[in-house]
Amino acid sequence: MEAKAISTFASSTGNPLFLISFRQRNEMAAIVERAGWTPIAARRLEKAERRFILSGSRIALVDARGAFEDGLAAIAALAEPVEANAAALVVLISKTDIAQVDAVFAAGATHYLASPFGEQELVQALRFADRFTERLGGRFHRSAELTGGGGDTLSWRFDPEGGEVALDPALSHLLGLSPENATLSAWDDFAALLGEKAAEEGTRTLRQLSETAEPTAFAHDMPGSGGQRMVHHLTLDEATGEVRGLVELPDEEADEPARAEHDYLTGIGDVRGAYRWIDRQLQAESGNLALLLISLHRFERINQAYGNAIGDAALKSMARRIERLVLDMPVAKKLVARLAGAEFAVGLAPGVTLDEAEFAARQLVSVIEQPFITDGQVIRLKARCGIVTDTADDVDAAAVMRRASVALAEARDSDSQPIRVFGVEEAVEAVRDSRLEIDLRLALDRDEIDILFQPQVSVTSGAVLGVEALARWRHPQFGELGAIALFAAAERSDYVTELSAHVQAKAVRMAAQWPDVLKDLRLSINVTAADMAEADFVDRFVDMVDTSGFERSRMTAEVTESGLIEDLGVAADRLARLRAEGFRVAIDDFGTGYSSLAYLKSLPLDYLKIDRRLSQDIAGSARDRIVVTGVIEMARSLGLSVIAEGVETQEQLELLAEQGCELYQGFLCSPPIDVEALAKTVSAQN
Repeated sequence: MEAKAISTFASSTGNPLFLISFRQRNEMAAIVERAGWTPIAARRLEKAERRFILSGSRIALVDARGAFEDGLAAIAALAEPVEANAAALVVLISKTDIAQVDAVFAAGATHYLASPFGEQELVQALRFADRFTERLGGRFHRSAELTGGGGDTLSWRFDPEGGEVALDPALSHLLGLSPENATLSAWDDFAALLGEKAAEEGTRTLRQLSETAEPTAFAHDMPGSGGQRMVHHLTLDEATGEVRGLVELPDEEADEPARAEHDYLTGIGDVRGAYRWIDRQLQAESGNLALLLISLHRFERINQAYGNAIGDAALKSMARRIERLVLDMPVAKKLVARLAGAEFAVGLAPGVTLDEAEFAARQLVSVIEQPFITDGQVIRLKARCGIVTDTADDVDAAAVMRRASVALAEARDSDSQPIRVFGVEEAVEAVRDSRLEIDLRLALDRDEIDILFQPQVSVTSGAVLGVEALARWRHPQFGELGAIALFAAAERSDYVTELSAHVQAKAVRMAAQWPDVLKDLRLSINVTAADMAEADFVDRFVDMVDTSGFERSRMTAEVTESGLIEDLGVAADRLARLRAEGFRVAIDDFGTGYSSLAYLKSLPLDYLKIDRRLSQDIAGSARDRIVVTGVIEMARSLGLSVIAEGVETQEQLELLAEQGCELYQGFLCSPPIDVEALAKTVSAQN
């Protein structure tokens, strides 16, 4: 898959809205969907900043009802990327928290809605927020209408089927047409109006749009303007086949921003000027640009410890340091701007390489981290920096800024790498991850999730005694994806319990219809920590198995050890209830986390499955073998059967057998297979 600008992601997935809810997540998601948005849902704050940026959302919705402090933390996590990307941050609060609405806005919210409210009131609030983003940052979003500076829309529509080109009143007036002549009968008539070079570029760009359906653009000198440039941003309406052209008249003035584009506190450029500067460099023919986003790490602690006056002084001081360093750099065009809070942008153009940008970033981080004194206080700050260079797919400043924001978010999350680069490979991976999050819900509805079964084999007899059910995703774009990629997407989108329930139910239904040759096999299905956190987990599990007709005595619930269980007491109670209902319980992937021994001590178990890395270590060094042997002996002393995962060689199997391992699964016997292949494998043993 070729890398595409991140800004095109949102246009390919509908109208995304980023949702953080600490309760009633499914209800909120359903309302958002009915109102025409695609919800990107989260319940935790981990990597929320990165996920919001990648989603392409213009609205972040935080449901803080009944969880006010958690809501404030979510607002604080999203405030800077929301402001830097010209988005809106809507917060839902309880009626009892209205007295604290000042704290909501101080943390970075742009809108709030207090309960009680109905669905229509929520939808109207979201629509108002959407209009707010268009007024605030429509010039940054190519899905919004671009203006020619006077506030009137400059746009046209082309119908490839009928050939007509319809100009809006402002554009027809600009090109010297009367209102009655604003509809042209053919594309060639419009192209001739724009000029010979524009006709060539426009025709080529139209052809590219029809082939890729991806947003694109072309630029030319406006007829009779003496060099004034016109930029046409093209998008394809896939429903109607119509081409929409949004026309921009870029500011061709020098790099020095207008007084209105100065940050009120520091005097350097502001977010509006930063976007305009990036757009000018993208439209120039003189070479590449590099964009560095710099954040003063955990700056809120300065305000908390010393007060806002000291914090403002620190921001001014950092702005001066950054500005002095950048002005001395040997590049022709430079940008220094404050985007939001303690976040700054540095732009370097033209022809700046990635190595040069990284060198500049190291200089900037070094100068920021030098201590300074203000009002008798010695202040020491840390910095984080995200770097991108522009690519051929970047159609506007928003695309570049979004990728840079992702790089900065990753730098903020890292304790060891204060500077992160978001390159082509990272862009491809990020788009893929975001695409998978969106597609996951549809995958369940479209029945794209297959179930395969991996045999669990007796070490002594070689007979297949059971199987583990494993999920596979037949993704229409990325091909077959394994359970790791599938559940990683579910984890990012906070959809784990829904996916897990779907996989469990499908596996049990399939097993209930197995042919007679498989009627004695045990079935193991995976149960996540999120499953066990649900209050109705045991009742749902029992009902699922009984409804299918599969025998309880042949069913094993494998709890994934790598998914940390927060409340071992609750987990122990629910697993004990499962055993009382006639099921068996195992710990899967034992040895992958720090909680392993606590699990053995606290949870009622029948089996222990040692992780594939431990199974393979049995044939490693003497030290590795001692560790694996110790795990097996400990399990046996507790009366637990031991299953080894990931067995790939005869040597591994023989060594595991010597230590008393009873069952194994892995490619030495069989990869995960479908029911037909499983039946043939078992039949061959009889």
